[in-house]
Amino acid sequence: MPVRFVRFLVRTLRGEFHGIVVDPVRQLVNRGLRGLFLGVLACVAVTVFHAIHLTRAGAVVVRLTGEVKADLPLWLALLRTPISLFVPALDLPVWAGLTQLFLGFALAELALGRTRTLVIAYVTTLAGTLSARVMIALGPGTWGGLGLPPEIGQVLDTGPSAAVVGLFTYLSVVRRAPIVFALTGGSMLFEAMVKPNLAGREHLIAVGMAIVLGLLHGRVDLGPAALRRRFSRWRNRRAMAAVEATA
Repeated sequence: MPVRFVRFLVRTLRGEFHGIVVDPVRQLVNRGLRGLFLGVLACVAVTVFHAIHLTRAGAVVVRLTGEVKADLPLWLALLRTPISLFVPALDLPVWAGLTQLFLGFALAELALGRTRTLVIAYVTTLAGTLSARVMIALGPGTWGGLGLPPEIGQVLDTGPSAAVVGLFTYLSVVRRAPIVFALTGGSMLFEAMVKPNLAGREHLIAVGMAIVLGLLHGRVDLGPAALRRRFSRWRNRRAMAAVEATA
């Protein structure tokens, strides 16, 4: 049994190494530094927002454009969510997280493409953000402790951590990397158990959403052309509904 387990572990590690490291590196060789665009952009954006946030005027700008809380109106939270991905929490070491941020976006862009990476990052972050509203609406002490008290709505809910967790989870699902999946999901579960706060819960929601999206990989086209077609159909339906309403 130990020999079989070691062989299985070696085969699994070899497959994951090729799927998550070797293949993206090949893409990097073929595409050049353009393949690192999202990783570099994310790191630069987080660094700039962090530096701006340290000034009095900059803190006001960041608060009005990128800070998200569950007690904000939904339309305003949705408007700020794309920017909130790159607004780091001041109580966390921003420099320590830049490496994870760069690897998450860079590996995902090389392995999945730029558009799919952005969609996965946004959807997983949005899922975590909206889940906070649901947990607060349930109220404290409900659903086995899933509900949260209303004062949690004042907690700052920004940062790229949910997006990074979602990207690593999605990659591990579509590239069939159980060890990376166990490390990512296991660390989030451990975080939620040791430090049961809003961020830990949202990270678990991001993991769950990434799993669902990963299982739909290949069945739902998230490429630029497909997204344009869906947007065009949605816009045409809106136009037709408006015409019928005025008729």
